[in-house]
Amino acid sequence: MIPAKSAFRFCSFLLALMVLASAPVLADGLRLGTAAVKITPPLGIPLAGYYSPRGSEGVLEDLYAKVVVLDDGQTQAAMVVCDLITVPRHTVLEARKLIEHQTKIPGSHVMISATHTHTGPVLAREAARDDSDGGSGDLAKKYTVELPAMIAQGVAEASGRLVPVRTSFARGHEDRMAFTRRFWMKDGTVGWNPGKNNPNIIRPVSPIDPEVGVVYFETAKGKPTLTYVNYAMHPDTTGGLKFWPDYPGVLARRLAEVKGDEMLTIFANGTCGNLNHINVQWSDRQHGQEEAIRLGTILAGDVLKAYMDLRPAADGALQVRSKVLSLPLAPVTEKDIAEAHEVVKRGAKAKFMEQVQAYKVLDVAAREGKPWESEVQVITLGRDLAWVALGGEVFVELGLSIKAASPFKQTHVVELANGSFSYIPNRSAYAEGNYEVVSARCAEGSGEMMVTAAIRMLAELTPAPVKAAPPKEIIEPPH
Repeated sequence: MIPAKSAFRFCSFLLALMVLASAPVLADGLRLGTAAVKITPPLGIPLAGYYSPRGSEGVLEDLYAKVVVLDDGQTQAAMVVCDLITVPRHTVLEARKLIEHQTKIPGSHVMISATHTHTGPVLAREAARDDSDGGSGDLAKKYTVELPAMIAQGVAEASGRLVPVRTSFARGHEDRMAFTRRFWMKDGTVGWNPGKNNPNIIRPVSPIDPEVGVVYFETAKGKPTLTYVNYAMHPDTTGGLKFWPDYPGVLARRLAEVKGDEMLTIFANGTCGNLNHINVQWSDRQHGQEEAIRLGTILAGDVLKAYMDLRPAADGALQVRSKVLSLPLAPVTEKDIAEAHEVVKRGAKAKFMEQVQAYKVLDVAAREGKPWESEVQVITLGRDLAWVALGGEVFVELGLSIKAASPFKQTHVVELANGSFSYIPNRSAYAEGNYEVVSARCAEGSGEMMVTAAIRMLAELTPAPVKAAPPKEIIEPPH
């Protein structure tokens, strides 16, 4: 019979183990640093997102490059998300060079993506459309040249603020905020943004991704440090001529109201090339700043609910891998090229879809047969968490395929990462046509190549299963 005093000590020992097991993990050696660098451009630079220049006239809210640096003692990695419509590949490469010079982080370990706000500045992309939307102007060129240094500054600041952290994660669910913008119509075609209450709509072509991925980091004393949020939906709600981060900015403000201003919120967009916020079955107007506030508040509510389901992330190594793919060009003919030049000459007088086709054709022709280079990058933390970076505006089906095949408990797929040149439709969409397919610079099957590369790297980075230790005789802990 165990003495009462010994039994009490043993029960206390077991209780302590249970408490430790239920707490978020302070990963062995894992440290984290954050930073937010203002990247609001000077007024006058055109806003991005459309096929005609919109000169900026004000600032509703500043734009930021938000940074998290992770360090497990052996490996460092950084994730940067910019309040921009895209980050061109040449900007990513230049920023990585500066980061390597200023920190110990290898450039290949840096993921740089954009929220895809349509009320941010246009960037010089070396694309045929630069002349039509202001990307070839002096202001856009100057800002694009300065952007890598701003990104590198943020990574350097975050790298200098590393603190030990506990990591936990959860999934929220939101299926009434994002909607497909492609629909089967009664005439047998696929419509793109066919309008609210359109009687010719039969059904949506694609699903959405309702998952709200949440990763939460706090100090050993429980101080909130970072909430990372991944959700798939176009930020194109506001319009107008003023800079504004759209609903991701509202999300960050709402979470700060609860967790405090010292916690950084990073929003990374999921694969939403064929998704937006328009509910065609709802008659209400869905445009303007008030719509961004509504959407950001809804998403913040989803994250706040997910906080209650946070579970600790298992200890494990930080790993990074990437591969640059050669994606085949969309097919174009000499006739296509001649017609494209004529459309560009007509400018705004040409029909919208003619302009979309023309700029795609000219961009493809400028490659002179050289495939598009597109990087697929994977960052993993232990056996629970993974981040996958894909370039371009990627169709939701492709991101869902990666998540379904991932061996990690929670995988965050981030689009418009490490450069972007095009929409990336899934294979079946090419036969369906319409805007995203007409705009796509890469050929059918390119998206599936990206998915295959991502899944292979996820498998390669999966930690080996931990073998269970043989059962041992329970021995009373020492007094």
